[in-house]
Amino acid sequence: MKLDILAFAAHPDDIELAAAGTLIKHQKAGKKIGIIDLTQGELGTRGTPITRKEEANESSKVLKLSARENLGMKDGFFSITEENLLKVITAIRKYQPEIILCNSPDRHPDHGVGGKLVSKACFLAGLKKIKTSNIQEWRPKMVLHYIQDNYIHPNIVVDITKEFETKQKAIACFKTQFFNPNSKEPATPISSEDFHYFIEARARDFGRIIKKKYGEGFTYERAIGVNDLTKLI
Repeated sequence: MKLDILAFAAHPDDIELAAAGTLIKHQKAGKKIGIIDLTQGELGTRGTPITRKEEANESSKVLKLSARENLGMKDGFFSITEENLLKVITAIRKYQPEIILCNSPDRHPDHGVGGKLVSKACFLAGLKKIKTSNIQEWRPKMVLHYIQDNYIHPNIVVDITKEFETKQKAIACFKTQFFNPNSKEPATPISSEDFHYFIEARARDFGRIIKKKYGEGFTYERAIGVNDLTKLI
């Protein structure tokens, strides 16, 4: 199955928090979208790998994904190894996306490692001499890094004003991770009600940059070529 956009995440829910609105917007426009989670998030204080998988499945329905996989890397300990690169290369070649979304450097070390791992794999996936079963080589046209907890000034902001409500529904699928006044699990930095408000504030801040209500921000790795400057207005 060929996808237009394939989003990689160090943990289930990374995409929902930082790039779900963008995926929803493109799905509504008829594009095929998918998510690859690198780990099961098994080191998370709240929830279990089983509940995280169930929550990811529910979110996938909300987002109307064409595909979602988990590569089963070791949460907290995965690194840029040949084995992990080949897992990501195989996924890229399998889905042949035009655009890749991936993590940025952040307070959680897995995010920075995940972003670098996927970025390197995007280049290597285009090399013919790297063999992955019978899957043909493929190199995405663009790699974008979505912005998470740490503020990074974006190169690109996507207007998600009409998609923000659905984004919130996708986030809410991760019941063990985020604010739930009835939860008996330990409190974490992302389980408070304040974090819920932070997500909205971040979206409002990015939206303000482009004079819209809500936005999602991304950085790119190389200059973007255009034929018509007026299309950027």
